[in-house]
Amino acid sequence: MYCRTTRGPRRVDVIYRRTDEAFLDPEAFRPDSVLGVPGLMRAYAAGNVALANAPGNGIADDKAVYPFVPDMIEFYLSEQPILEQVPTYVCLFDDDRKYVLDHLDEMVVKAVDEAGGYGMLMGPQSTAEERDEFRRRISAEPRRYIAQHRVELSSCPTWIAERGAIEPRRVDLRPYILTSREGPWVLPGGLTRVALKRGSYVVNSSQGGGSKDTWVMKDAG
Repeated sequence: MYCRTTRGPRRVDVIYRRTDEAFLDPEAFRPDSVLGVPGLMRAYAAGNVALANAPGNGIADDKAVYPFVPDMIEFYLSEQPILEQVPTYVCLFDDDRKYVLDHLDEMVVKAVDEAGGYGMLMGPQSTAEERDEFRRRISAEPRRYIAQHRVELSSCPTWIAERGAIEPRRVDLRPYILTSREGPWVLPGGLTRVALKRGSYVVNSSQGGGSKDTWVMKDAG
C-alpha cells in the first residue's frame, strides 16, 4: 500500500486507525463515507498493510471488561497484577446496579460503548436532573453502563491565555506499550492530557481538554 507525498509515492507498512470502523473503507462498510480509504480492507486482507488497531478489536475496549482484568492477568499469565485496579461496578449485575443507583452522587458513570468523554455522568458535580436522567438510562439498559468512584487526579500549573494567568488544572498520563518478537516495551514517555476547563475532571480533547509535554527524569548513572 502506498500514499502520495510531495516526494512521490511512499510505501505504508502500518496504519494507526482513529476512524470508526463504519467509516474506514467505503468499499467494505458505509458507502457514503468520505473519511476512509477505498480498498483499505482489501489491502489489509492481502497482508499489504497492517492496522495497529484492527477492525473488531473494539470488543476489548468494552468498559464492562474493566473489573475482570485482574482475573484475566492471573488466568492467562499466572501472575498477580502489579498495578491496582480501580473498583468497577457493572450495572448489569443486580447488586452492582443497586449500589450505583443508591450512590449516583458519588459515582462516575460511563457508557461501555462510548469514548471521548461522551455518555458519562460525573456524579459529584452533577445536578439532580442529570442524576434522574442517568437513573432512567441505567434502569432501561443496565448492560450499557459501568460506574466507578471518582479518582482524584493530579494537578499541574497551566497557562490560561484568556485570563493571562497560571492556574491549576487536572492532568492524567496515558503510557504506551509496544509488542515485538522480543517482548513488550514501554515507551519512555506518554501522552499527558489536561482538563483545561476550571474544575473539570474530563481531559478528553473532544470535551475541551488539551495536552502537555511529558518529561521523563532519569538518573544519568
